Amino acid sequence: MAGHFEATGDGGAAIALDEVEISILRSLAVQLLELIGPGDEPADGEDPLTALLAEGPSEPPSDPALARLFPDAYGGGPDAEPGEEGPDERRASAEFRRFTENDLRARKREDGLAVVRALDSLTPDPPPGPSGPGRRPQGAGGSSGAVLTLKPEESKQWLGALNDLRLAIGTRLEVRDDDDSSELYALPDEDPRKPMVMAYLWLGGLQESLVETLMP
Repeated sequence: MAGHFEATGDGGAAIALDEVEISILRSLAVQLLELIGPGDEPADGEDPLTALLAEGPSEPPSDPALARLFPDAYGGGPDAEPGEEGPDERRASAEFRRFTENDLRARKREDGLAVVRALDSLTPDPPPGPSGPGRRPQGAGGSSGAVLTLKPEESKQWLGALNDLRLAIGTRLEVRDDDDSSELYALPDEDPRKPMVMAYLWLGGLQESLVETLMP
């Protein structure tokens, strides 16, 4: 179970995470929430249904990572070269975005919040030692950890958040295809992108193993 998700037999998944992994995952999820932005809460006295049906933006985000998370519905998407989309496609994308982006942002926020809440609910166990819990053997390098168990619906939310994180990080790393991903393995340790690359690859492994738990 360490390092990857395993099916729990009831449609859910479980993974053993150490204290450092918990901290990194939580930090990444919080950064994702900050990137997506806060939700629009109904004003005092405003009908929640009216707020729910409020129109969203018609133009794609200027931030490349956000544009990756909220691509145009028609045309070449975030990787399209300027001018590739025709006027009809641009109009259709703008109209579609106006009525869907707010809901999509809300769903992505809920996915990110589900990750933060699940991690915050964990109580890491101290590393075992020779004389009882919390005492580490001399020379040992272990750290405390916990087992995270997800219900089926939580697994789907985690899968969405992991995918969004990889898309955002991949955009920052200028990953466009499998060839770009392969080149990341060859980066020297002194490359300033290395920590982001390691997070990108690690999240990919988590995502892949979680997908496997959802397969019949």
